[in-house]
Parts: sequence; structure tokens; C-alpha cells
Amino acid sequence: MIAAVGQDFRYALRQLRKSPGFTAVAVVTLALGIGANTAIFSVVEGVVLAPLHYFEPDRLVMVWENNPRFPRVWNSYPNFEDWQRTAQSFQQMAAFRQQGVDLTFPGAPSHLKASQISLGFFSTLGAELALGREFTAQESQPGGAPAAVISNHLWRERFGGRPEALGKSVTVDGVNYSIVGVAPPGFRLNIDADVYTPLSQLDPLILNNRGSHDGIFTFARLKPGASISQSQAEMSTIQNRLNRLYPNDNRDVGIYVEPLKQAIVGDAGQTLALLSGAVGLVLLITCANVANLLLARSVGRSREFAIRSALGANRGRLARQLLTESLILSLTGACLGSLIAFLGNKSVLAAMPGILPRTEDVSVNAPVLLYTLIVSLVVGIVFGLAPALKSWSADPQISLKEGGRGSTVVHRRTQSSFVVVQVASTLVLLVGAGLLLRTILHLWNVNPGFDTKNIIALKVGVSHSLTKTPSSTRVAYEQLIERIRQIPGVEAADFSTAIPLTGQGGYLPFWLDSHKPESLQGAPRLQWSLTGPDYLGTMGIQLLQGRFLREDDTAKTPCVAVIDRDFAHKFFPDGNPIGHTITAGFAAFGPCAIVGVVNHVKEACLNDAGLGNQYQAYYSLHQVPDQWVPVNYPDASIVVRTPLDAATLIPVIKAVVSQASSDQPIYNLQTMQQIISDSMSEQRFPMILLGAFAGLALLLASVGVYGMISYSVTQRVQEIGIRMALGADKGKVLRLFIGQELKLVLGGIAVGAVGALILTRTLSSLSHLLYGVGSGDPLTFGTASIVLIAVAALAGYIPARRATKVDPIVALRCE
Repeated sequence: MIAAVGQDFRYALRQLRKSPGFTAVAVVTLALGIGANTAIFSVVEGVVLAPLHYFEPDRLVMVWENNPRFPRVWNSYPNFEDWQRTAQSFQQMAAFRQQGVDLTFPGAPSHLKASQISLGFFSTLGAELALGREFTAQESQPGGAPAAVISNHLWRERFGGRPEALGKSVTVDGVNYSIVGVAPPGFRLNIDADVYTPLSQLDPLILNNRGSHDGIFTFARLKPGASISQSQAEMSTIQNRLNRLYPNDNRDVGIYVEPLKQAIVGDAGQTLALLSGAVGLVLLITCANVANLLLARSVGRSREFAIRSALGANRGRLARQLLTESLILSLTGACLGSLIAFLGNKSVLAAMPGILPRTEDVSVNAPVLLYTLIVSLVVGIVFGLAPALKSWSADPQISLKEGGRGSTVVHRRTQSSFVVVQVASTLVLLVGAGLLLRTILHLWNVNPGFDTKNIIALKVGVSHSLTKTPSSTRVAYEQLIERIRQIPGVEAADFSTAIPLTGQGGYLPFWLDSHKPESLQGAPRLQWSLTGPDYLGTMGIQLLQGRFLREDDTAKTPCVAVIDRDFAHKFFPDGNPIGHTITAGFAAFGPCAIVGVVNHVKEACLNDAGLGNQYQAYYSLHQVPDQWVPVNYPDASIVVRTPLDAATLIPVIKAVVSQASSDQPIYNLQTMQQIISDSMSEQRFPMILLGAFAGLALLLASVGVYGMISYSVTQRVQEIGIRMALGADKGKVLRLFIGQELKLVLGGIAVGAVGALILTRTLSSLSHLLYGVGSGDPLTFGTASIVLIAVAALAGYIPARRATKVDPIVALRCE
């Protein structure tokens, strides 16, 4: 048996070498189809399937609070401490908060990602530090010794990877921290943090307010044998008790426990499922295409098979020979496809960073290569079955007769079916890509509520030597913005803690006038921004009623606020909001008198129609109470309106910023056009990949049509000769083949249109991405159909035109 398989293998290689053109086309077609599948599976494996890189990751869970307004919210630190003391389902529990910091020593000033972590953060994850230790209980207390764990990357970059780094200092946000540990290489949780400091040393305003939910995440490790449902029940019981003990802060607070990996991956699985389905259609088209090529080739070899059969070869041996050839083609295409996947993944992920979680785990690794091997074997068997079955059922006597055509009609029907499958699958992909393209075009035309031209946003890490007191902080920021305003070419500039279309705006419960609700957790929310007095004017946000914030709105004057149009329409439908007051937040900021109404601004994304809690309020940064100045001022970005491009402006801003102090990094620099583009990444990423898959499918389908018509012309030379001898002109012959082709294409379009309509309406992974266009958009379906017909017609025209050049005498003589 092994000897026979080896003989089949050697014979298959000889046969494929005899037809280099066929072999090259088949291998490249398979490489594209299998490569696309390998690329997407490598992303699915890295993002969704691969376990987290922690010890026993299946025991790790994320613990969220929730309320009637939001299914998941950050946790309050006092609640976390009570959970940690009380919960019995968990072996360990830890918390962390992510916040950027300014590193000013050692090395050049820079802004870094950082995490503030609780005691036992690394041990809860089961992560062993590369060097040193975690924080002690003393360091994890308010007022404890300032200690830091740094990332492996920062250790190597700033300390040369030397063990002597332990005990040395890093200056972070003006505080000297002693390095006590170095994180393992590649360690991350949500972000690639470079500095870890004790969470308990944060500002007491954030930590001590039980009602505040200011960016704190909680995760835990289940005890052996404990389940998520058990921990959910226990945590709900604990939280209900806390709600009764602290009704003012905790009323209506609930608990939600989910696997840590699920919390990290989020909705990315839906998008990847959509792309996996799309690339599956590409693979289906690939199989149909190569099967057509093999069918056409098998007809040319029918006499060979008949002679071998007459000489004693059984039908099973002939079918095995054809399957061996198809498997060789498939495995060769898989090798080339793996290379395509490796290069393609790196390019796509590098071009669109931050779109998917866990991209650092995406690679063409052993599980991916095993998947590729399995796919290539399945594909080789699938597309090899058609010619193998044909050879099984072929009659050697008919094949040995010259001109024997008993199987040609059946053969043409099989090829036609493959063409219909290719056209239908291609239309589904074209429609999907077209719907997302139209969504992007609609989003570009959405009015975001402000003037998007000539806006640059950036942040400056104001030196902590200038911000030691609330009053000095106010002065330092005012002097900074005044210096920027004096730059030639700058038309306007000011501060804001939330830049439109970035989702930076925080949500706060609020009430109007003296109508404080019983439960702040269930109270309506507003998006709030702290801004300078010129921010609304700088952004070109239209004033509809009242006035903007002003320079004389300071900490010494009564608090004022400006609300947006949607807020006014919702809560003052029949009245005038001017003069009413708002009180917001768990720390009760206000009451602030409403002095103006402005246009609604798209804060989270251009497609915010389906989002709740879009009521906006702007407060003066100058009116922030002194105790909140160290917390709020560093969050402020600078928006600059200028016709100058960023490359020209930034060197000037750097020079201006360094006038006050040389340790002030500039970061998060973006033009408003970049911000707008980034806000559409959720739609743009699948659109680009679906478009690429649709283009590949269109190419493969056109090759399939070309091959089918070419084969038909070859098989019907005698018929063409007879028709032309009887008076048929070239136009009739051309129309004969083009008509045959168009019937198949139109049939495929009909099948594909039904399939596309069903899929676009039932797949939530696609429908939730659409904006301004329905899932059954006739323009998209019509355009995709026209494109498909045009490409198919062009592909079929070339061989059909060749049919018109047949010489009837030569054709009849050859037959």
C-alpha cells in the first residue's frame, strides 16, 4: 500500500510538471484562498481562542459593578476593599487603575502608560516578576513609601537591563519612586503599562468616595472548584448588604462577574466571526475554481484514463491518482499561503493599531499551521472529488472512441454549477463590503456639531515644579495657554478635558434645581467636560441660547454651566433652561446655574444615535474647587485652531512649552481629521478586509468564468464549425457564448442576492456596524450586481471572441 501511494505521488509530480501553466494557476489560486483563511484564523486564534498568558487563566474573572443605567461600570475603591475582606469564592482579589504619567527621570521627559495597582496584583494573575518583588502591605497603605514596579521594556531602555536598577529611583509625576521590581517580558493587562505604583496612594478624593466610580477595575482568582455562578451569587449577596449599609452611595448597585478573557476580548469576537465567514466564502470560491480547472484538465486526460483502465487499472486507483494530484496542489498552495498570511497579518495589524485586543498574541504559530494543514487536506479532497468521481463513472469504451462526448453535457453542468456558486459567494462579499463603504461615506458626511477644519489637539505634561499648589497650577496652565495663543498663525486655543469623537467625556449622575433623586445610581447621566472660556468658540460650537463660558467665571464666582441642545429638549421641552441649576456627580459638584445652550456635539463617535446618555454639559475649568485641581487639570487637553500643519506648529509649541520648564513632554498630538478617521475604525477595519476578500473573490470568480467559457469553446469547436458553415455569423457565435455565460452569472446573482439579504439582516456582527444605510440597500445590491456582471462579461468575452475566429473547414477536418 505504501509503495502504491509513493508511486501515485511520483506520477502526480510528473503530471503536474508537464502542465506548468495549470499547476501555477492552481497553486496561486489555492495560496490566496488558504492564505486568507490562515491569516484570519491566526487573528481569531490569538485574540479569541488562545488562553491568557497567566497561571491557570480560566480561574481569573473580572468583577464589575452595574446600575440601572449601565450594565458594567468601574468599581468604587471602598466597595472593593469590602469585597476583598468578605468574599470566600476567591483565592485572591486585586484592583487596578490605568492612567498616563510623566516620567522626568532618568532620561528625557516622556509620557508613559501606567497602572496603579493594589496589593497582590501580580500574584493574583500568577505572574512572577523578572526581578525584585511586589509591593509590601506598608507600601500599599495611604501615605506609604513610594515604590514602583517598572516594565521589562522600561528597565532595558532606561537602565540597560542591569539588576542594579533595583533600589534606584524614577521620577513620576514629580514624585521619586524607588524601584522594587521589574515585570516579566511582554506582561500586560489591558495596556502595556511601563510603571506600576500603589493604588492606595492615589488622591483620597478618588479612593475614599464610595459612590465614585473613577476608573478602578477589579479582578479575582477563583478558588479551586469554585464556579463563576457561585461567585456571582456570593458577590451579589455581599453587595446587597453594602447597599443597605450605604444607601446614599450604593442604592441600586449590582454585581456582574465574567471570565477575564471575555472582558478583555469584548465585542471583537463578533467582528472576527464576520470576517471568518467572509473568508470561508473565499475558500469556497477557491475550491470551486480549482475543481473547475481539474475538471477541464481531466477531460483532456480521458483517453489516458481509458487506456490505463483497459490495461488493468481499476477505477479506485484512477480516482486515488487524481486525489493525490489535488492534495499535492493543495499542500503546495498551503505552504505559499502560510507565507502570505505571515506577511499580510503583520502589515494589516501594523497599519491599524489598537483596533483589536491581544494583537501581540497574533502569529502564524503551531496551532495556526495545524489548522492550515487540516484546511489544505480538506480542500484538496473537496476540489479533487469532482474529477475523481468523473473518472470513476467514465465509460472507457466511449472515451476511446474519437469524438465520444457522452460525458460532456454532464461535465458542463458541473462546471456551470461551480460558476454559480462562485458568483453567488462573490456577490455576498461585494454587498458586505459595499454596505460598510456606504456607511463610511455617510459617517464622513455627518455633522459632528463643530467646525472640524484646522483643529489640532495635544496634551502637555505641565512640570510638577510649577503645580505644587492649586493656585500655582492655575497660573501655570493659564500662562501655558497664553503663550500658545501668541504663536503666529494660531487663531484660538483653549483647554478641555474631553475632545469630541474620542469618548473621553465622563458620565456623572445629575439633578436639576433641588430635585435630588433617592438613588444616584439610577439617576440620569450627563457627559461633562471641564473647559476654558474660549473652548466652545475655538471649536466652532454654535451658541443657540444664552452665553458661552467667560474669563470672569472663576473659583470666586457662582458656578455656571452650558448645556447642549439635546439636554435642553429632553429636560426643558416647554421652558427656558437659562437660570435653572444642575448638580452633578457623587461628590455633588454644584449647584451650577445654566447660562447657555449650544449645539449637540458627537462626543463618542459619529454614529451616536443608538447610544443613550448623550446629554452634555460644559463647566469652567477655572471654577474647579481647589481640592479637585490636582485631579482635573492634568486631564485637560489643548485644542488649537490654526491653518498651520502639525509639522510646522509642533516645533514652535515645544519651544514655547520649554520656556517655563524643560521637563514638560508633549503627547497625544492629533489633527481633527485623524480623530474623525480613528472614530470610524470599528467600521473601517472590517470594510478594508471585506473589500480585500471581495476583490479576491471577484478575481477568482472571473478566472472561473474565463475557464468555463474557454473549456466550452474547446469542447464545442465542431459545433461552432457546423454553425458557421450553415451561415451563422461571428456575432451570433459571440452572443451564443456570452448568453450562456450571462445566464449563469444572473443565476448566481439571484442566489447570492437572497443569501446576502438573509445574512445582512440576521448577522448582528454586520448590522450593528451600519449607519445611514439599510441591510437591504438597493443601491449597494444593484451596484455590486453590475460590477459582477461587468467583470464576468469581460472575463467571458475573451474566450468567446476566440470562438468567432474558428475556421469551419479546419474545425470540421479536425473533428
